[in-house]
Amino acid sequence: MLRLRVKEVAQDKGMGLAKLSRLSDISYKTIQKIWRNPYHDASLSTLNRIARVLSVPATELLEDISEDQVPEEYHLY
Repeated sequence: MLRLRVKEVAQDKGMGLAKLSRLSDISYKTIQKIWRNPYHDASLSTLNRIARVLSVPATELLEDISEDQVPEEYHLY
């Protein structure tokens, strides 16, 4: 399963939700969903836009984890 690392990478670069939304031209609501839920189903174009703003390869925004590492509140039934 893929886990999004957008929040961690943005915070490491000193960037918050509002600034990331503004610079990437992605709605605040979409960025907020990704920020709050690292398992959110974000599109590749969204991740590419975020990666460009953060000056990182898009692959840095993704982490491959096993299903048993996913916290219970994010399980899909």
